[in-house]
Amino acid sequence: MNVVLVIDMVKGFLEPGHNLYCGDESREIIPRVNDLLVREQAAGSEILFISDHHDPDDLEFNVFPVHCVKGTEEPNVIPELAEFVNEDNVIPKNRYSGFFNTRLEATLAAGRPDKVIICGVCTDICVLHTASDARNRDYAVEVPADCVASFKQEAHEWALSHLKDILGATVV
Repeated sequence: MNVVLVIDMVKGFLEPGHNLYCGDESREIIPRVNDLLVREQAAGSEILFISDHHDPDDLEFNVFPVHCVKGTEEPNVIPELAEFVNEDNVIPKNRYSGFFNTRLEATLAAGRPDKVIICGVCTDICVLHTASDARNRDYAVEVPADCVASFKQEAHEWALSHLKDILGATVV
């Protein structure tokens, strides 16, 4: 069994007008992520949405503009992927890694997946840090390169290289 981690495919990052909108190019991954989820769901994979959820005074706002504050629409999964969301498969996070102070580690340990597939935004931030923590826990990690994106193309490309060459993730 595989697990797909869908990282920060939320309104705050992927809908125009929000403080940390990743940009129009990042939106291009949405149909490919949808296709990935259709395939993986049909194959029996578990799908987990890892979603930024910050307190209004979160210290991360010293680095990035205010975004994805609890109680706003920004932490909600984008409508294009909402059909895959259920009451149990959204894991809120408040740091870059989906493992930090969340139930992700326990969820994965309970199912012990053969592979963790990671998609979403941003390749060089939350995707990278979540993948690093998964590899540090000895999970096989796969990152479909056409299902991740970031603010800057050069940062995205650097992260893909780092995922493959340093972390040992399979980039497909």
